[in-house]
Amino acid sequence: MITWQVAADGPLLRPDERASRALVHPDRFSELLADLGNVQVAVSVLVAVLLYVAWRGRVTGTDHWWLPPLAAAVLMALVPALVVPLKELIARGGTPAVPPGTGYYPSGHTATAMIAYGASTLVLLPWLRTSYARRGAVAICALLVACVSFGLVRRGYHWPLDVVASWCLGAVLLASLWLFLSRFRNDPQPK
Repeated sequence: MITWQVAADGPLLRPDERASRALVHPDRFSELLADLGNVQVAVSVLVAVLLYVAWRGRVTGTDHWWLPPLAAAVLMALVPALVVPLKELIARGGTPAVPPGTGYYPSGHTATAMIAYGASTLVLLPWLRTSYARRGAVAICALLVACVSFGLVRRGYHWPLDVVASWCLGAVLLASLWLFLSRFRNDPQPK
């Protein structure tokens, strides 16, 4: 529905523009928050977590130890394969705070952050021993995605609907990863 509204210049665009005008206040802090969604940052975190999970699974002799890291890596590779064609197809212009151009919808930084931090959390959860640690990991993931999202809108890099569209895409992808992994998941135990 959001994509249709953006593509058809629907009625949701007016509140989106008003919200953007109210929220945009470019500063260094919002730029730093937005940078947490850069490929260099978010994917580096994902790679580190995937290497750790693969190592733990391998040394403990867990069945299919390679599957969670591989599935998360494939999911991360899907992000540009899905986002870039949408950016080209929709060709939405940016906010007044960015140079003229198109390709702002959906937000690639938000999608990257959501999948990198979300997939990291999903593959790490079985290795965390306490419910407190698991809840903490989920909270940190949600906080990072929220910070990136806020930073992108506050800095003026994206319209709010660009970010919300990436949340929707990310939720579908992460739910798919969770369902896929749950078919193979039993608590990590040696053979």
